[in-house]
Amino acid sequence: MSVAACPPSSEQSRQHAYVQAAAIMGQCCSKGAGAAADDAAAPDAKAEAPSRAASNGGQERPSASSSAAPAAGTNNKQAVAASPSGGRASTGTSSSKPPGPLGAVLGRPMEDVRAAYSMGKELGRGQFGVTHLCTHKASGEKLACKTIAKRKLATKEDVEDVRREVQIMHHLSGQPNVVSLRGAYEDKHNVHLVMELCAGGELFDRIIAKGQYTERAAASLLRTIVQIVHTCHAMGVMHRDIKPENFLLQSKAEDAPLKATDFGLSVFFKEGEVLRDIVGSAYYIAPEVLKRRYGPEADIWSVGVMLYIFLAGVPPFWAENENGIFTAILRGQLDLSSEPWPHISPGAKDLVRKMLHINPKERLTAFQVLNHPWIKEDGDAPDTPLDNVVLNRLKQFRAMNQFKKAALRIIAGCLSEEEITGLKEMFKNIDKDNSGTITLEELKNGLAKHGPKLSDGELQQLMEAADADGNGLIDYDEFVTATVHMNKLDREEHLYTAFQYFDKDNSGYITREELEQALKEQGLYDAEKIKEVISDADSDNDGRIDYSEFVAMMRKGTAGAEAMNKKRRDIVLE
Repeated sequence: MSVAACPPSSEQSRQHAYVQAAAIMGQCCSKGAGAAADDAAAPDAKAEAPSRAASNGGQERPSASSSAAPAAGTNNKQAVAASPSGGRASTGTSSSKPPGPLGAVLGRPMEDVRAAYSMGKELGRGQFGVTHLCTHKASGEKLACKTIAKRKLATKEDVEDVRREVQIMHHLSGQPNVVSLRGAYEDKHNVHLVMELCAGGELFDRIIAKGQYTERAAASLLRTIVQIVHTCHAMGVMHRDIKPENFLLQSKAEDAPLKATDFGLSVFFKEGEVLRDIVGSAYYIAPEVLKRRYGPEADIWSVGVMLYIFLAGVPPFWAENENGIFTAILRGQLDLSSEPWPHISPGAKDLVRKMLHINPKERLTAFQVLNHPWIKEDGDAPDTPLDNVVLNRLKQFRAMNQFKKAALRIIAGCLSEEEITGLKEMFKNIDKDNSGTITLEELKNGLAKHGPKLSDGELQQLMEAADADGNGLIDYDEFVTATVHMNKLDREEHLYTAFQYFDKDNSGYITREELEQALKEQGLYDAEKIKEVISDADSDNDGRIDYSEFVAMMRKGTAGAEAMNKKRRDIVLE
């Protein structure tokens, strides 16, 4: 299918950005401004259906943030709202009204996003909808609401794209450089995605604003972007629309983190799976995508194109129209001799070649890119690859006491299908024999794919931590409980559900006897450690645990949640 170009005003804007970027780098863009103007369009392609790349890319330059305040649009199966006074709360949806009819897109009760959020100015507009600034009424937090018009979801594929986007954003929730989804709502006419607000603008805007640009700066930017891709791939997600416009800065602060956004074309993938639909933005599409036979290596190609642009100010494959662009991509002939390439270091050129290798099997993986000498040259920035996501979560789970593990198991049971779809795929990828359980050997092989190898002793300890029933195997429920990201604990209704489970007599307190009973039910009781578990949570030493103490225990040591929430509160729009 042909790729629709952006309107002339967008082309002129992008041309201006590229020319400025090239000038700042002190480089002569020998290919001319015409190439930059063509790249400005960043046309999008999708096979046999209207592309959502333009709608999700141009739109939503800003996106959304999560805080500890309970959201009306949470996606748990049965939300329980906590009473401010600590008393019992009713069970049901986030509203006291009976649930509405099921929405055709998200497949759950329809609700009014304006009940929890007030809408502000328009932030961006795309083919499928519009993004507005919004404010969470209860907390005053500034967020972004991406509204997708249901009438524009013309095909079944369009509907599935939106549904999958929500699932993937839930799956990636908690990753520091990925825009977080606060809630998803559906009403009669629209789907609303409330997301973290990124008020710092696009990546290129920051480059231009700095007034100078070096290879070291390019390496630092690339490192962050590749770390994001590495995390996505480790979690079984392929982005499929990587381009500079989809990386935003959280705020205007000098040290604001870079955030990946727009997962509208992203998919879950399994190792060895071959994808065939053509999606993405023309200048960044890998040759194997055009051949309709590709895997996660296509994301690395797209990042390689970004690196080329960072260094040269123009895309590596360009033409006056999309067919010409695609022809150039399929030829794969890199120009590393024209200006400014004679002045670019050999290390940078080596990395560009290896990321833009025409054969995806010969192309570097994200893990290998992070270990390339050029990207590690900046000693002031972190240059070590991210550990495997599952490994990090298992380690965190292992360090918890039995009380916290039992509570997390209750919370895991509250999560909706869309929140744990990614974990289900991860479990399937590790469970190679499809037995429904993970053996020690399968765990070892699964964790070794994307990170450092572990000793047999370390593996055994992680296995024992996740294996609640002690049968030497990790079943699906045990896996979800051990690997669900701890940011889910920030949801008040999930915490309160767990508290109610332990508070057997509804007194508002968890006693030693109630805790013992609950831990026995969960198969986590250890008589020798029960006193330690109580003292860990009982901050006022009255021999029992109230709701505030329970929440404090659950959030203690949870991946810098307090610091993250503080940063989000500091976001101010000018």
